[in-house]
Amino acid sequence: MTGPVRTVHCAARALLVFCTLAVPQAGASESVPTELAAGVTRFALDTGNVAQAIPLAGQVKGDSADYLSARVLLASGQTSEAKPLLERVFNSNVHRAEAALELARLAEAGGNQVEADRWYQEVVRTGFGEVRQRALLNLAETQRHQGKADRAGQYLASMDDGYWAAVGYMNLAGDFAQDDLDPSRALVSLRVAMAMAAKDPDSARSADLRDQLYLRAGYLSVRNQDYDKATDFLEKVSLESYYTPQALYLHGFALSEKGNHRAAMQSWHRAKKFPLAFPGVADAWIGMGRGYDLAGYPGQAGEAWLAANAAYEGERVTLGKLAERIRAEGAYKALVADARGADTQWFLADSRTLTQPRLAYLLRFLESAEGQAAVGRVARLDDLAFSLESSKHDLDVFIGALENNHHGGGGGQRAALQEQQDTLTRQLEQLTDRPLSADHIARLRQLQRLLQSGGQRLSSLPRREAGRQEQLRDNLAEARQLRDEISSLQTRVSKARTRAADYLDEKALALVAAEQQRMAHSLDKTEQQIAHLYEYLALENIGEAAR
Repeated sequence: MTGPVRTVHCAARALLVFCTLAVPQAGASESVPTELAAGVTRFALDTGNVAQAIPLAGQVKGDSADYLSARVLLASGQTSEAKPLLERVFNSNVHRAEAALELARLAEAGGNQVEADRWYQEVVRTGFGEVRQRALLNLAETQRHQGKADRAGQYLASMDDGYWAAVGYMNLAGDFAQDDLDPSRALVSLRVAMAMAAKDPDSARSADLRDQLYLRAGYLSVRNQDYDKATDFLEKVSLESYYTPQALYLHGFALSEKGNHRAAMQSWHRAKKFPLAFPGVADAWIGMGRGYDLAGYPGQAGEAWLAANAAYEGERVTLGKLAERIRAEGAYKALVADARGADTQWFLADSRTLTQPRLAYLLRFLESAEGQAAVGRVARLDDLAFSLESSKHDLDVFIGALENNHHGGGGGQRAALQEQQDTLTRQLEQLTDRPLSADHIARLRQLQRLLQSGGQRLSSLPRREAGRQEQLRDNLAEARQLRDEISSLQTRVSKARTRAADYLDEKALALVAAEQQRMAHSLDKTEQQIAHLYEYLALENIGEAAR
């Protein structure tokens, strides 16, 4: 476990103790009805909002209480406490498959693949729906990593049509593509994956996966020099996808190999509109010059390669500035926070959004699971810091109210009430000295009893006030202690955030360095093309002069 992860888990564990025992739990209970607590907790966990789920965990009742509590423990890094609770859930009558899936992941994370497979088998035996499909996919992946493609295929064949089966066949196709010179097996697996992905009820997820599959199938067809099949696959890739530029480049390459240079340059020209961070864009710039050259226009080829040179040089400058911003502001702000700024709302994102270089490098960074974890770690710590600050503000208001009540000066009010009591008693005594009817005398006696009762209550006020002040002092001391604990947690979260941000900066700067190297390599290729062109033109001029 890396340093940032360990620190995050420590801060989350401390926050769990605080939120379970302290004031935020009461706030959560007041804002979320008990009958909705389970659903809200599940939603918070599924969306990664751990800070919201923690105070609700103790409020959840019913069959799902243990399972959701175990998930909260896992989310807060307390795996040793979560494991026995998950085992207890598995031995109950509800959430058995979900608990077994979490236990399998814990075993896998601990390097115990045998135990992980045993739990995955339990998920297959007891589960249904997406939970069961995930377990089958993991079993297939285990066999695939061990080189047992046939056994992996048997697991995939037992899966229901949909997203998870499609992912399994796509991964299997990748192994076939690496092992076989003939892409037939890989293409068959990709076609099966396409059919599976088409049956995924999540349309956005299905479309994204199919774009990946079409791109892979197109690449394999290009590699096999089957250019008609390649163009058929590549033309199915959406024009508003992360995979669009690479598909356009390969589409142009296939057309160029078929001799259709004009159409090839049209595809490459469209790919050039995307940022150079996307795969295939740098090659499309070079391809434009190649297309002109093959079409017999060496002058335009030279201009295209010079334009590519300028684009690569400009991108190197952009990358240098991005590296400076990462060092000055941090990668999270430079890449993540600013990329989702006011200029583009996520829900309005379209193909034009993909033309933003900063967002392009963010997407490139998030291609890796390590990059996603690094960004998510900082985001969760920011969420924890915000939650702690909000709780501290609530406690400050609460403490202020207690202090006002504690020093409220109730003695003056008691003196005024006592004076009013004495005045009423004297007036009543004066009335009793007068000749009155029996009805009036009865009413006066009733008033005397009321005044006596009020006097007794008034005389007991100092004793009751002393008890109230003692309770206020206890509440005030407890609130101040909780505020101090929050301050301590804020310090720990701040340190964890600093470490996580440093780790994210390191990975982001490594990506920028790799991209700068890629641009330098592309620049070398265009310069070689320009040198060859000049050499060709020089030889042509010499030949014409000789004639």
